[in-house]
Amino acid sequence: LSSQKKKPKNFKFPLDWVKFSCAIVSGKRAFIAGVADDNGYGWAIAKALAAAGAEILVGTWVPALNIFETSLRRGKFDESRKLPDGSLMEITKVYPLDAVFDSLEDVPEDVKANKRYAGSSKWTVKEVAETVKDDFGSIDILVHSLANGPEVTKPLLETSRSGYLAAVSASSYSFISLLQHFLPIMNPGGASISLTYIASERTIPGYGGGMSSAKAALESDTRVLAFEAGRKGKIRVNTISAGPLGSRAAKAIGFIEKMIEYSYVNAPLQKELLAEEVGNAAAFLVSPLASAITGSTVYVDNGLNTMALAVDSPTLST
Repeated sequence: LSSQKKKPKNFKFPLDWVKFSCAIVSGKRAFIAGVADDNGYGWAIAKALAAAGAEILVGTWVPALNIFETSLRRGKFDESRKLPDGSLMEITKVYPLDAVFDSLEDVPEDVKANKRYAGSSKWTVKEVAETVKDDFGSIDILVHSLANGPEVTKPLLETSRSGYLAAVSASSYSFISLLQHFLPIMNPGGASISLTYIASERTIPGYGGGMSSAKAALESDTRVLAFEAGRKGKIRVNTISAGPLGSRAAKAIGFIEKMIEYSYVNAPLQKELLAEEVGNAAAFLVSPLASAITGSTVYVDNGLNTMALAVDSPTLST
């Protein structure tokens, strides 16, 4: 952060709110797709749901599965697993998942033969949904916390067709596929949530490769899926437009630290955005407290989305 600005202390929720939140999804079962480490929004959402009483299942990208499970087993995540009451978040089961593939028939031979997938099975979306059904019968909450754009550092004008379609496939269609296959095992009154970004509606130079298009599609799909899943299964569907976070995944963009600094300087709330704040918003949105909220894009970004001018622009100081 700027050396001329003092970062305010992180906000801590009062104890009465912590006690209250511990019951809002008590007895519910959540599947969080896209957890591969302990510093992203997926992990923060899992923690918030665990603190609120939910049972946690996660889907982890197959090539990252071994490292993730080993780190869990060896206690490397124990500090970040701590919940507000002092206990550790329990993950009931970790499933291998590659949400780019709907069924085994869609997987190319070179992927099947890839050594990073050796030792794992039943990791397509359809297979994972079937395995969760066999293991637990049903779920109440579905979280989509994954995205990938192989050409994200390329300007849109230089993005190839394959790169663009790959971004849309991994970052937006994957949500449709997950909901399509998990909806039959979701209990009525359940909820689904995904993560989007302001690049869906505003130009963010450097956020390329079709990722802005993928996020725009995700938000549009959220509205349509809210109608279809609501009518078909009484399931609510929302998305959170989260501010920048210095996660390992976000660092692939190449300028995430600059985006964090820009947000700190220009957002209405001049403070660091915490992953747990996004997690808490997600816990609210999938809980009965938000029972009439569906088809919405909810901004959790310290208000940056409301700004039309950069207050630190040199043109405003002349």
